[in-house]
Amino acid sequence: MSDTPSVSLYLVPTPIGNLKDITLRALEVLRSVDTILAEDTRTSGILLKHLEISRPLQSYHIFNEHKAVEKLVERMRKGEVFALVSDAGTPAISDPGFLLVREVLANELEVQCLPGPTAFVPALVNSGLPNDRFVFEGFLPHKKGRKTRIDSLLQETRTMIFYESPHRLMKTLEQLAEAFGEDRQAAVSRELTKLHEENVRGTLSELISYYESHPLKGELVLLVAGKPEKKETREEKQERKQARWKSED
Repeated sequence: MSDTPSVSLYLVPTPIGNLKDITLRALEVLRSVDTILAEDTRTSGILLKHLEISRPLQSYHIFNEHKAVEKLVERMRKGEVFALVSDAGTPAISDPGFLLVREVLANELEVQCLPGPTAFVPALVNSGLPNDRFVFEGFLPHKKGRKTRIDSLLQETRTMIFYESPHRLMKTLEQLAEAFGEDRQAAVSRELTKLHEENVRGTLSELISYYESHPLKGELVLLVAGKPEKKETREEKQERKQARWKSED
């Protein structure tokens, strides 16, 4: 682009549902780059057609990214400018992108990520759970390592954010309830920004009961409150002070 000619790779967030959630800057970049790298060219093709943008599309996804990175960087070194988009949201957040960004930077080329839609941000903010500190866990392992990952979060005091699919949500809620306790506060945001957006809040036990009678569809974000931090009692404070005084004598 004329104002920032040195940029080789733009990461461009795309709407997670509502097509109006595209920024003016994203439109400008997508219209100006040489090639748009897309997780699914069919999905991105529909969006670009809606936005009346006609640029060359190239497939870039989890199954070909290792092979594609070297050639893409070589093209960037020759002056080509690319935009990377995922099917929805910000590229590289639980989607391909990290390997390419790392390699572009390693070759001392410029990367810019535009601000824009990311599903976990509105889910976190409207969950009612503490959002001053949080940890993004993405998708839990499907099988191997799943329990180990959950057990590693037993002492986590920050709000935890997970991505989950509809057919695995109940299993995840039950496993988290077993690990953290049924009364741990949580929230599920479904179909964010879309016509049938739904935000359900309550304890893990209440969410399990709710979804036993409400069929699930669409993309999900699951948020779980962290372990409550133990507050020191007056007696414990006094004992700690006395212990410090004795150690100083």
